[in-house]
Amino acid sequence: MQMISSINIYNEFFGLTERPFSLVPDPDFLFWSDQHKRAYTMLEYGLTTGAPITLITGEVGAGKTTLVHHLLKQLPLEMTVGLIANAQGDRGKLVRWVLMALNQEAPTNEPYVDLFNRLQTFLIDEYAAGRRVILIFDEAQNLSREALEELRMFTNINSNKDELVYLVLVGQPELRDIIRRADLKQFAQRVAASFHLKAMDSPTVEAYIDHRMRKAGGAPGVFSDRACRLIYEATGGVPRLVNQLCDFVLVYAFTEGQKSVSEETVRRVLDDGVFFGQVTEPAQEGL
Repeated sequence: MQMISSINIYNEFFGLTERPFSLVPDPDFLFWSDQHKRAYTMLEYGLTTGAPITLITGEVGAGKTTLVHHLLKQLPLEMTVGLIANAQGDRGKLVRWVLMALNQEAPTNEPYVDLFNRLQTFLIDEYAAGRRVILIFDEAQNLSREALEELRMFTNINSNKDELVYLVLVGQPELRDIIRRADLKQFAQRVAASFHLKAMDSPTVEAYIDHRMRKAGGAPGVFSDRACRLIYEATGGVPRLVNQLCDFVLVYAFTEGQKSVSEETVRRVLDDGVFFGQVTEPAQEGL
């Protein structure tokens, strides 16, 4: 209860209208670093050019899901979207995941052939109505080889020259390695747009922190340059870790009555061991 009270009060103490460093993906707080701009451009490129498969990868907490949520807010009404998070299982289960994401019936006792036919009929009906179907798979690194092959089969459903379904796969770096396997060559050939989100460098972390403080109604420059540098070194430039550490730092600064965040404040948070995401090796610029 004390921590919740402190967070509420530190918002008022720093003149904030809301918590600036929440761990929940929030498109309204999206920081358009050069990396995120290019990643989003590839997302748009994939969808506007009719790429069968668009691939976006990055480390845990790099901002992939936030980009997807921003994309969902921008899509026109003539697009039908199914968002599938952390789907697992064989091809029959995968088709059920997809049908449920599209708000279609997926009886557990229905055989695979009937489920696939149900999906194909839905895609054809949507196409006839002038709507494009987009399936977005978050945490796609958890998909099995069988599931990825099933997704490739989805892209073979077409009408004349037009694809009936477009796939967006979002996942951790190992997803790229999985797709590059020799036995998934045909799948890889269907990937027409891709981007890998890297961690932020030190100047970007400083701009990121300032952006989120401003977005939450705070004043610029609350975090000193040296504080931002230490935050970068401790987090490796991963946005989710930056958020977590900055949140703790604001609580510490508030309890100490400090209107600005110094390097010493960040150091106290790290020394107290309340931040579990600290990188074990020094961050390297430009990664």
